[in-house]
Amino acid sequence: MMKKLNITWDGVFDPTGYMFSFAKALCCAVKNSPFSEMAEDLVASSGFAFRMWVSSDLCPSATSIWQFDLQKSGVESGGIHCNYIERLWGQEDVEEERRLKALGMIRQSIDEGIPAVSWDIGCCEWGLIIGYDDEAEKFAVLPISGQEGEMEYAQLGKRELPILNVLTIVGKVEKAREDILTDTIKIAKNHLLGNEWCDNACGLGAYPALIRHLEGGDAERAGSGQMGSEAVNLELINSWNMEYFLGTYAPLKWYAWKFFEGHGEQELAALYKSVYENWQKAFEMKKSLDLSVRENREAMVEFLKQAQTCERQAVDRMQA
Repeated sequence: MMKKLNITWDGVFDPTGYMFSFAKALCCAVKNSPFSEMAEDLVASSGFAFRMWVSSDLCPSATSIWQFDLQKSGVESGGIHCNYIERLWGQEDVEEERRLKALGMIRQSIDEGIPAVSWDIGCCEWGLIIGYDDEAEKFAVLPISGQEGEMEYAQLGKRELPILNVLTIVGKVEKAREDILTDTIKIAKNHLLGNEWCDNACGLGAYPALIRHLEGGDAERAGSGQMGSEAVNLELINSWNMEYFLGTYAPLKWYAWKFFEGHGEQELAALYKSVYENWQKAFEMKKSLDLSVRENREAMVEFLKQAQTCERQAVDRMQA
């Protein structure tokens, strides 16, 4: 018989519908735990409100290629104790051992009334495992799409992108608020300045990686500041891929804003409010306007450049 939690994505702020799936799943899991008051802060204090990755071809998978084991350290830095297990490519010798350990973690978490965060349970993103049935050997799952489903135990870590990645909420770390703020700033700076592993453009480097598609590579190399329309890939600019990148990172800026606001860092809060608003405007423009029109691209570039300027100022403030 399926033991299942009544969990939905309701209450998780995601104005674009594309919020980075690990951060969204983490927020939802904590909201449905005894530590629900920490859910929104944790998106920032774990570092994920500040993380951005952009590939040169705008492949959506770039948002999920990073150092996975930062999940545990980031979550615990934000004040939540967690269990974590992964099995990556080339680790077939421990595949079954780690799958069985993950299964035990998931059972324990659901028994305690908290969903488990897991990779690739219905689509190639992070989502939530919300139930289990040992007789049928099936999970109840809530993918990021919102459509509940079931998945066989044997499929865990073996679906479309076959890696195992499971995190469960265990308890609360006794940590002073001022220490959480200090450590959050350290994590944010480390990523934004490009000090975390990633083969793609990351941190502040994500801005020029997106903007160059809208401005055109020739104009960028010449440093002219003019639009090089002949170098613009209109098909890529108007693609769902561009929408996905804008929509993935825009909501995260809101969590950064609210975190600093709640911790009394008004200058950083004001900067991240502007960062969020500009990302959101760029996303809405992508959704509503034809970016084959030069003026529309120029307006989107301006929003991204304003966000970039504010986030650079935020990093400077963090270093002060």
